[in-house]
Amino acid sequence: MDLKRFVVACAYRAGSPPFPVKSTLPPVLLSFHAATLYAAGSLLVAPPSAAHVAGGAGMYALLTFGITGGHHRYFSHRSYRTSRPFQFAIALLGSLAWQRGPIWWSSHHNHHHLHSDTGRDPHSPVTGSWLWSHMGWYWASAEHDPPLDKFARTWRSFPELAALDKLHFAPGLLLAASLYAYGGGGALLWGFVVPVTCCWNSIFAIGSLCHGDLGGGTRRFETGGADTSTNVWWGLAAHELDATYAALRALETLGLVWDLKFISSWSPNESL
Repeated sequence: MDLKRFVVACAYRAGSPPFPVKSTLPPVLLSFHAATLYAAGSLLVAPPSAAHVAGGAGMYALLTFGITGGHHRYFSHRSYRTSRPFQFAIALLGSLAWQRGPIWWSSHHNHHHLHSDTGRDPHSPVTGSWLWSHMGWYWASAEHDPPLDKFARTWRSFPELAALDKLHFAPGLLLAASLYAYGGGGALLWGFVVPVTCCWNSIFAIGSLCHGDLGGGTRRFETGGADTSTNVWWGLAAHELDATYAALRALETLGLVWDLKFISSWSPNESL
């Protein structure tokens, strides 16, 4: 796919060298967004069944937890412990969101933290365009396709995680096929396409609108360095009003996770 080199690779960041533009992912991105816009319009014209809407909302919650509670909180920051079977379960859940596997995701996220809002940050609106930071770095550019060995060594020691990282699209394809076989196009649209698209944008917005000046958020903690992260309405949910933590506490009660790490006391003026 060309599409003017996918809108010049989603307005790639200033000073970036030329890089290959992906050929398969841009059509997925564009078609999923078109289908989601169609679904949004249908709410006014021909409302879907309550089961479809409830199923879509539930799937969105699960996929978002797979990213925030799994790929982010566990595989990137190791903020709790769990068993090996449940470790794979949350890795599988995160992979259903079609944001790649846990090894790739966590390695690039840790690289982002190490170089937040500098020229080496892969998805900062400070060093590039908003469109680049929101989705261009991931969907259009092949520049960041390989996982980063420096941050990937621990999880590569688990063969099941390494296999899932290579076949990260397979779980989503199986889910999509199952939904279509069970409930036709409506189940596929509301049970997979819409939740995945909403999850993409809510997660990517944390990087694109919760960094830099565009989101217009506020900061309660001084994070130091060049980092410009702020709280806007979805970033507040990501950074402070922590639904993921509430879910993890519930899983802790069930004995599925343990040793949760959290800030026991803080001051708004305290540096993180």
